[in-house]
Amino acid sequence: MLTYKVIELSIVSEETIEAALNKWVAKGWQYDGTQFAMRESSKRPAMAFILFTRDDGLVGTDGELTGD
Repeated sequence: MLTYKVIELSIVSEETIEAALNKWVAKGWQYDGTQFAMRESSKRPAMAFILFTRDDGLVGTDGELTGD
């Protein structure tokens, strides 16, 4: 069974997106996609939601990756 994780970024920049991707992929999550919330008055996104998945069979009770 897949488990999903959604990370909300209220500051959307190359650095914040990169940091979130590196952090959660290192913990065993697989990147699934990004959704942006836009403001009408700006071309820059107001928020970003980064989506991850991983197989529950590899997750321990503490939420960390247990092995291969």
